[in-house]
Amino acid sequence: MFLEIVSPEATLFSNEVVSVSVPGINGEFQMLNNHAAIVSVLGQGTVKIQGDAIEIDKEHQSTFKKESDKFVLAINSGTIEMKDNKVIILVD
Repeated sequence: MFLEIVSPEATLFSNEVVSVSVPGINGEFQMLNNHAAIVSVLGQGTVKIQGDAIEIDKEHQSTFKKESDKFVLAINSGTIEMKDNKVIILVD
């Protein structure tokens, strides 16, 4: 599936991924390929990205942390939409 993470300042991430876990307002949830369409509000926490050969742009590498086989992004809040194997996360 294709994941795009966008902040008010820039597009932080844009790449194919295997899975993404996000901090929903009622708890963390994960999306895999072919997940049902969803729109949800996100709370404070971390976005966890897992995939094959993920590369972060140099200008945004300091925003992400690497934890074993995942990249992690701390967020205060946001919104997520998934439809047709494309995930868009808007973060604050």
